[in-house]
Amino acid sequence: VHPNVSQGCQGGCATCSDYNGCLSCKPRLFFVLERIGMKQIGVCLSSCPSGYYGTRYPDINKCAKCKADCDTCFTRNFCTKCKSGFYLYSGKCLEKCPDGLEANNHTMECTSIVHCEASEWSPWSPCTKKGKTCGFKRGNEVRVREIVQHPSARGNPCPATSESRKCIVQRKRCQKEGKGKKNREEKRKKSNKDESKETRQESKGRAARRQNREQRENNNKTQPKKRKAPNKEENLAPVGTAH
Repeated sequence: VHPNVSQGCQGGCATCSDYNGCLSCKPRLFFVLERIGMKQIGVCLSSCPSGYYGTRYPDINKCAKCKADCDTCFTRNFCTKCKSGFYLYSGKCLEKCPDGLEANNHTMECTSIVHCEASEWSPWSPCTKKGKTCGFKRGNEVRVREIVQHPSARGNPCPATSESRKCIVQRKRCQKEGKGKKNREEKRKKSNKDESKETRQESKGRAARRQNREQRENNNKTQPKKRKAPNKEENLAPVGTAH
């Protein structure tokens, strides 16, 4: 063993030196060089820090630097997060997104352009004027539609969601609400009155028929029964033989 190499190291080092820090790591730990001023110190970590990616070899596990424009990476050629001012696209960090894509400043990625989409138009509404459907000849009718997909920053803007056009209706007078209500009330009262009148008439008719029936029954009870007239043939004496 070299005189500057120590076996009793701290911080996960398998071997180390007082000047260079860790020279090798314990199993499953990654070896990485950290710069402190003009000097590089070896350290052993369970995972690689930001800006590095890990590689495993049979004799040692190392942390290697990502590209200069990459903040975190899976390999040197596949970035997972870019540094400020760059946009991620297919593992690469770009200053400008390719054609057909747009820069998303929230995720710092190049994403597909999304255009606005609207639903089908609704049927035309009834012809109205100042909120009324009567008392005029020319009015307006409208139809609407909904936005089902909002656009991205560079996508096509959304169209109008409502349309209006002139319309013509057959002129008719508006029935006043108070007058209409009064007419309905009068009809209801008249109907109830007619029903009551018919009910009273039916009651009187039934009472009169019952009274006539009782009168006939009483007359039949008070009148004497007629005696049966004798048979004329019975009153005639038999003609005897003269003696």
